[in-house]
Amino acid sequence: MELTIEKLVYGGDGLAKQAADEHGAGKAVFVPFVLAGERVEARILKQKRGFARGRVEKILEPSAERIPPACRYFESCGGCHYQHAGYGHQLAIKSGILRETLRRTAKLDWPGEIQAHPSPPWGYRNRSRMRLRVQPFALGYHRFGSNTLLEVEECPISSPLINRAIAAVWRMGREGNVAAEISEMEFFADTEDAALLIEGTLDAASSPLQPGSPVAKFAELLRAALPEVAGIALFSPAPGEALVSVDIPKEMKPLFGEHTLTYNTRNARYRVQAGSFFQTNRFLIDRLVELVTADRAGGLALDLYAGVGLFSRALSRSFREVTAVEAALFAFHDLRHNSPSNVAASHAPVEGFLASLPPRMKYDFVVVDPPRAGLGEKTARIVAGLGAPHLTYVSCDPATLSRDLRLLLESGYRVDQVHLVDLFPQTFHIESVFHLARQP
Repeated sequence: MELTIEKLVYGGDGLAKQAADEHGAGKAVFVPFVLAGERVEARILKQKRGFARGRVEKILEPSAERIPPACRYFESCGGCHYQHAGYGHQLAIKSGILRETLRRTAKLDWPGEIQAHPSPPWGYRNRSRMRLRVQPFALGYHRFGSNTLLEVEECPISSPLINRAIAAVWRMGREGNVAAEISEMEFFADTEDAALLIEGTLDAASSPLQPGSPVAKFAELLRAALPEVAGIALFSPAPGEALVSVDIPKEMKPLFGEHTLTYNTRNARYRVQAGSFFQTNRFLIDRLVELVTADRAGGLALDLYAGVGLFSRALSRSFREVTAVEAALFAFHDLRHNSPSNVAASHAPVEGFLASLPPRMKYDFVVVDPPRAGLGEKTARIVAGLGAPHLTYVSCDPATLSRDLRLLLESGYRVDQVHLVDLFPQTFHIESVFHLARQP
């Protein structure tokens, strides 16, 4: 089937329309790894009631923006979506998708600039999670569009140290020295790309670990092969259930070395333990913190979905008091450790925390950095009801952001600035920072 790609949509696909026939108007067809304006020969893979999904068989007329991908796994691996486009064009694609989503869902026809903050497009990731299989050995990511394992021996968007760790595990796997009990590995590198914390997920059938076990031997060999490994921590499939016995708190125990990493930014140091979330772009963390917190000062600030304290630590320098709220246990422990005396760390779901606030509680500034699901209607309305004169929304999903923004705008806020912070080059993910002000 011949198709002309109209535009790219969130999720990485291109949108085209089937030709109308005797059955009615043509369906929308979503096709990956294409660019707007291209004419392609495509094969339909799935037919749904209102749309179809296809795959390109041949590029008939390529876009002038098309370039050769830099990774040999591109289009087979599910991790990247835009390697066939130059980096400048990737930013234009994301800005266009963000602007259209605001118009369609938030009913916000944003007239101003979307300020794009680029990243080096390669080697930017400080954290990479990979699946592992022992017989026959393989380490890799999910194959595009499936849950099957794609063998990957290098990852150009991951840091050099992470790539060295991937190579070391492959060598050990080929030598038969990788423990069969481990089903996943996550590599987390520090700011300088000089130290590595490794998290392993144990297979559900794993027996309790003993000194001299295959997993312990694997850890010793990996540390010998890669001296930058600061620690190895293991988790069972049930989140937070630890299977290794050493004298540290039960919720997370390391097999080897430290279970935390110190992450240095321009103005602060953060402890990040295994199991905690931290921003993945090692080049843009300082810029993100600056965009969220700069030029904000006052008495009381509220940081919702605070994580390990990335924003609340910065806010503590310009606000008399900061309240930081985090529900995830591992991240909360780090938040409490990283917080100076004028930051009150609260371990609670955001909605529950907000419901417990006394009436007429007033904040000078509120930051929300929710997960992909966004705030949701109830939480968005409570946040709006706080009446803070300034609110900054950090988003990783333009669809849920736009849904929440619509409620915030209806509740008396206006958008002052829009920033696109490209934390995920080569992928469809869109990270944005919205500065909102209360209408007088």
